[in-house]
Amino acid sequence: MNITVYLGSREGSDPALNRAARELGAWIGGNGHRLIYGGSKCGLMGVLAESVLAAGGEVIGIEPRFFVEEGLVYDDITQLIITEDMSQRKTKMMEMGDAFIAFPGGTGTLEEISEVLCRMAMGKMDKPCVLYNLNGYYEGLRQLLLHMEEMGLSSLLQEKEVCFAEGLEDIKRAVVR
Repeated sequence: MNITVYLGSREGSDPALNRAARELGAWIGGNGHRLIYGGSKCGLMGVLAESVLAAGGEVIGIEPRFFVEEGLVYDDITQLIITEDMSQRKTKMMEMGDAFIAFPGGTGTLEEISEVLCRMAMGKMDKPCVLYNLNGYYEGLRQLLLHMEEMGLSSLLQEKEVCFAEGLEDIKRAVVR
């Protein structure tokens, strides 16, 4: 299974992020799944890719040309796909994914998982989608989505399988159906 993970190119200030990225990567690689991610060696992206590889898994990075030119690519990954821009990168990551996980990240992570959620809401995608709510990271987003439903503007959480995972066990249950 190709598991697309969106996450940051920074380490973050909470040591739990690094541990959780390593744990997730060990599970992906150790269970014969393939990681699809942004291709960077930096921050949590590098930690995740390294842990998948260490567990014997395959890692496919999808990186826009300008990041490649800046030298941000993780050279030891299994395969690198170079796109012309971020829009093509995002499309390719969605095309290749069988399941999607938003790890705690920054605005780029939020933007990428928002498109997955939007496609689900429009009925254009029916694949597992997990927001890794590590230490309540995505609680504000959950409340916003519920508010949208209360206001009659969305039915995403009622009709689709969007999982707010508190840990790896929740992720496993959501991804491997």
